[in-house]
Amino acid sequence: MADSELRQRKPHAAEDPIEPARKKKSPQQLVDEEEKYTYWIDALRVITFLFLASCALSYWISNGESFFWGQKNKPNYMRVDWWKAKMNGPLYLTPEELSAYDGKDPSKPVYIAINGTIFDVSLGRHIYGPGGSYNYFAGCDAARAFVTGCFAEDRTPDMRGVEDMFLPLDDPETDAQWTAAELEELKARELAVARQRVHEALKHWVNFFGNSKKYHRVGFVKRDEGWLEREPRRELCAAAQQGRTKRKPRHGGEK
Repeated sequence: MADSELRQRKPHAAEDPIEPARKKKSPQQLVDEEEKYTYWIDALRVITFLFLASCALSYWISNGESFFWGQKNKPNYMRVDWWKAKMNGPLYLTPEELSAYDGKDPSKPVYIAINGTIFDVSLGRHIYGPGGSYNYFAGCDAARAFVTGCFAEDRTPDMRGVEDMFLPLDDPETDAQWTAAELEELKARELAVARQRVHEALKHWVNFFGNSKKYHRVGFVKRDEGWLEREPRRELCAAAQQGRTKRKPRHGGEK
């Protein structure tokens, strides 16, 4: 074969088996195929994915309680009243107004107050609502009861005299071991310790509700100026009184 003949021949491009099939389809055929394609399959895929994702998220948020957002105790950020409280700012309720939130009306949240601060405890309605073991605290400021443990008797914020529950009882035989001046000084120290214990006990409950992820602060109790002075001084409740013991005998060298 002559060299001139070889030079005149041009290599053929590799044939694409798909290309001929494409060339055989007319523009109308392509349009018809496009019209036959349904988007319902893609929509069904998206809906299925969103449904499964929703179930998984519900299960995670509810700590395994529900796949379908049916948990009884929803977190605060999923509750309308929580967002209202955040946007509207703190409430200021009188004791009379606060009493309406004792859990008897299912359409209202359940509020308790301690040391003048109001907390929404609606997520614990089974505890603080009617029939609950702590229903005595609902709808009022029962700071005194939190310390004394006398739920029914001490539904009041009046803390006067609560320190007595931490004071030892006087005993003439034991007290004779000190001089009058020494005994007076001893009682002053005992009173300071007792008041500190009351403060710590009340602070414990304030922190419990204030730091809770389940309950949240919504406002404050509004009282008339000088209200405490107009209240009669309360006696220490029986249960708290029974917890008191006699003063311990003096040890050698004790002052």
